[in-house]
Amino acid sequence: MRAATIRDGRIEVVEHPDPEPQDGQLLVRVHAAGLNGADLLQVAGHYPPPPGAPADIPGLELAGEVVSCGRRVGRFEPGDRVMGIVAGGGQAELAVIHERTAMPVPEELDWTAAGGVPEVFTTAHDALFTQAGLAVGERLLVHGAAGGVGMAAVQLGVMTGARVTATVRNEQCRTQVAALGVQAIDPEGFADYGPFDVILELVGAQNLTGNLEALATGGRIVVIGVGAGAVSDIDLRMLMHKRAVLRGSTLRSRPIEEKAITARLMEKMVLPGFASGDLIVPVAASYPLDEAPAAYDRFKAGKKLGKVVLEI
Repeated sequence: MRAATIRDGRIEVVEHPDPEPQDGQLLVRVHAAGLNGADLLQVAGHYPPPPGAPADIPGLELAGEVVSCGRRVGRFEPGDRVMGIVAGGGQAELAVIHERTAMPVPEELDWTAAGGVPEVFTTAHDALFTQAGLAVGERLLVHGAAGGVGMAAVQLGVMTGARVTATVRNEQCRTQVAALGVQAIDPEGFADYGPFDVILELVGAQNLTGNLEALATGGRIVVIGVGAGAVSDIDLRMLMHKRAVLRGSTLRSRPIEEKAITARLMEKMVLPGFASGDLIVPVAASYPLDEAPAAYDRFKAGKKLGKVVLEI
């Protein structure tokens, strides 16, 4: 099989042996695989995959057709359309995924859109609801809302009945995010728009003091992105005074049991939104596998709305 491959800090497309499904795994012919910030970190050598995942093939999400099944697989069979999160190796013609973390692809999604769903919508749903307990009528602030996870979080917030404010630095993207029916603002001076019950931090440490200032009493901050910096000094007295909760979360390193729970919650709470029209998958750009290096360059360039997806 061919796969996007890390070679000396850059991406090349080279041949690899075909993977084989083990107990509980599906072998999937990948039709689409989204790019994520974690892929850039892995290429740069800053985010090694967990044990068992390919060290040189990036890709945390995929959508494709089941080719064969390992032992003890009972839910899916060859020919089924599936998508899901993997620990690595998703950006290849063939990949394996554990049956417990796989989800059926909704009929409303084509392959390109489906390839951009699992990582961002699972991450956003877990952060907003499992970690932060977002409820109907609460005020939600999403930082970095033009990215894949940010766009997913904004839509999930609206679908739930929260009052959503989104920070977007690029003016054109800000207008497009506002079209979703939310308050889209420049990041500068965001604290003036509070108080917020839940703040989803996708940018980094530079926002943390402002987040505490903008937080309502009893509010919750969940940090799931630190691309603009990971170290911050904060006044703990403000955290105490507001009885605030500050949490951090990642998905990649979780055990299979916890990832399976996120997949079942996705099926129950998120996938119906694609059928109802409440949720869409904005795709900023798509590239064939042969142009994987260009796809990575596009992702790094920023100023995009939604996902960059490899079509395989």
